[in-house]
Amino acid sequence: MKKILIVGATSTIANACARLWAGEGSEFFLVARGEQKLQQTCADLRARGASAAVPYIMDASDTALYPDMLERCLETLHTVDICLIAYGTLPNQSACERDVELAMAEFANNGSTVIALLTLVANQLVAQRNGTLAVISSVAGDRGRPSNYVYGSAKAAVSTFCEGLRARLFKAGAHVITIKPGFVDTPMTQGLALPAFLVAQPEVVARRIIAGIERKVSVLYVPAFWALIMCLIRALPQSLFKRLNL
Repeated sequence: MKKILIVGATSTIANACARLWAGEGSEFFLVARGEQKLQQTCADLRARGASAAVPYIMDASDTALYPDMLERCLETLHTVDICLIAYGTLPNQSACERDVELAMAEFANNGSTVIALLTLVANQLVAQRNGTLAVISSVAGDRGRPSNYVYGSAKAAVSTFCEGLRARLFKAGAHVITIKPGFVDTPMTQGLALPAFLVAQPEVVARRIIAGIERKVSVLYVPAFWALIMCLIRALPQSLFKRLNL
């Protein structure tokens, strides 16, 4: 029976993963800021076979709340086999260009707060000498594109942080997996003009994430074809790249 902490538990991808884990009888400590939706998520997971699903209300933008959250999690689960960090926002790039405070807030939502949480949970896994940190970053962090470079730079910071953290935790018997989704059919992408063949369903993404965690993959692109797409984008010379509207 896995003991699983999910921060951002009501997000579409996290919920799809949790439903699969629930079928294995896993025990959950679920963190989100919306109480009603979180309570519904807990009830759904119990109905799907979870041995326990404990809700915890927290706004992840407030890093001062993290220590109490983790303490309560450990009182409930006693240990953490998997921690999935799955919260974030998709900012309006144009608005961020006009408003410095908004740009910094969005960078914090998607970058620095995640790094703060990673640091705290990593110390617990080091103390346990086991466990997996699974972090949802993004393909957007692979290169700074003009259409979303505030979001992309935050995700790049998370991905680079995870690379160093992975090397540290490996020596302690724990693991870090950086998950890089492309476009997924979630509320975050609704309203965007996206080619249908590039938009993955959450259930497909969740199955790949869970398989990647089991295999202790270091970096996971979901769907897999995004690894090739981003390889090509990274290979573009700066002289050409800066002329493209990506």
